[in-house]
Amino acid sequence: MRRPPSTSERASLDVFEALSGPVAPRDQRDLMERPFFSLAKAKRVTPIHYASGSTEVQVYAVPEHGLATIWDADVLIWAGSQLVEALDRGLSTSRFFRFTPYQLLTAIGRATGNREYQLLRGALARLQSTVIRTTIRQGEHWRRQQFSWVNEWEELSTRAGRIEGMEFVLPDWFYQGVLDRRLVLTIDPAYFRLSGGIERWLYRVARKHAGRQAQGWSFDLRHLHAKSASTARFSDFSLDLRRIAARQPLPGYRLVLERVVEADGSARDLVLIRPVHNPVDKPGTTYADYRDFGRTPIGISGAPSSGLRAQPVNTDETKTLADQRLVQRSAARNSSNLESNKDSSVGISRSGLTTSPLMLPGFAHDAPVTAVDTPHHARAPDLFDDGEGAQ
Repeated sequence: MRRPPSTSERASLDVFEALSGPVAPRDQRDLMERPFFSLAKAKRVTPIHYASGSTEVQVYAVPEHGLATIWDADVLIWAGSQLVEALDRGLSTSRFFRFTPYQLLTAIGRATGNREYQLLRGALARLQSTVIRTTIRQGEHWRRQQFSWVNEWEELSTRAGRIEGMEFVLPDWFYQGVLDRRLVLTIDPAYFRLSGGIERWLYRVARKHAGRQAQGWSFDLRHLHAKSASTARFSDFSLDLRRIAARQPLPGYRLVLERVVEADGSARDLVLIRPVHNPVDKPGTTYADYRDFGRTPIGISGAPSSGLRAQPVNTDETKTLADQRLVQRSAARNSSNLESNKDSSVGISRSGLTTSPLMLPGFAHDAPVTAVDTPHHARAPDLFDDGEGAQ
């Protein structure tokens, strides 16, 4: 197999050959908690500007490709899982990956036809073209640092044009975040079956914050909307969460929405997440648990413009007494969730940033997302395209 050209970063790195066989999926904590990805399949070029305390995240897109999506992030989950498994086996690791598309696609429960290979190319293009700037695990001069999810990538093919494999190089920010085992969590393989962008994002938030805590975790609904950096209106986002709570699709977690009346008579909506039986936490998970995900169509999250009216909060007659106790405990302890329920902000107008946003030549510089209703763009193909138009 030919060597990469000397101008490539790969020329200075040892190659990491992807491991064969099932590998337990792991996710990186920072990516689980912060809004680094678009939650929609429609192409999004509007930047993400998020701030919470001293933490800032800025994400920019090239108009040709749009922001990397939460489905594209499965490539990073797979890569991180491979690195952690290699460390567990005492093997050396590298940012320079060599693999076959078949290895990646089967690991995340996808089909392996020509269409899926084409979609994988689109996902890698978005991961490479999306630019991230953040204070997370960055030094004092973070504004001089930026990275993309994939530094470079290439297909390896025969002279006849048959694809033999792929290579890519991960950014050092992500690589170091995976090597630090304190920043990695095992996730349920059923995550890859979640069909909506918001429910995928919710699972990652639940796994990171609620984890194995019996009492679960609570969020103010408006805070959660800001934390997601979704372009959906707050009313549509709220309706989405109520629909998710009615279906309870999150593997290992139960979602409850409650309205809490404060002492001064004001009311606010809380989103309560509590762990239930979770195969991720069960010792002796079988090989098949990580292999047989199934291949279900992937839908599009976001409330459609159908004129449906949001139902009142807490109308689920099947809510258990345990959920009611969880509401009471969460209302009492919600103010102690200092890190996650700080006043976060999305967009320059709401975050109070004192410096101007990054302006990159060739990148989209639309006004950053402020949770306003935006028109749907033409749908971009992605790694988990289901063939349906944007709703």
